[in-house]
This record gives sequence, structure tokens and C-alpha cells, in this order.
Amino acid sequence: MAAKKARPRNGEAGSRPGRPGGAGKPFRRKSCLFCKDKVSEVDYKNVNQLRRYISDRGKIRGPRITGACRKRQRQVAVAIKRAREMALLPYVAEAGPPSRSRSSERS
Repeated sequence: MAAKKARPRNGEAGSRPGRPGGAGKPFRRKSCLFCKDKVSEVDYKNVNQLRRYISDRGKIRGPRITGACRKRQRQVAVAIKRAREMALLPYVAEAGPPSRSRSSERS
């Protein structure tokens, strides 16, 4: 039976070719903009602020991308859902050129 290679544990720097922030570069966490500005509650009526947390497809971006803390990320998600319900934000992106689907290739 072949011996297993030792993998670096969490926190140890390992060389992973082709990966951003590889060997020796420490991961720097983004700071939460709401906590930095001392915002107590995320407002669903502030659409310009909420657009920062929505992708171009209309999906809610994750905390790894936005840098929001757990508490504010949850408030942002609820605020976006409320704004969508009140028709302040779209559920999906605006229709662009039609994309080719696999079902059209079959027939």
C-alpha cells in the first residue's frame, strides 16, 4: 500500500500551484462595511446600497465576496428579499441576447 502524502493543516502555508494567494501569502479578510459605518439595521429601501450585494444575474452574493459579517449578511439577504417583494429590486437580471440552450441543439 502506498504511503499518503502529508497535507498542510489549516493555517499552514502550502504550495498550491495555480491558486491565488498560494504559498506563504496570508489570507486577509474583508471588513464589513456596515460594522465599519456602525449601521444598526440594513434598510430595504436603500436600493443603491443593496445593489452592491447582488450579482449581475440578480443573485445574492455570498459573504466571502462581499466581506459582510454573519449578522449583516443575514440582514442584507432579508432586506434584498423585502425589496424584491416591494418591486424595488428585480428577481432576475434584465433579458439580454438569448443564450443557446442544450435542448435547442437536440432537436
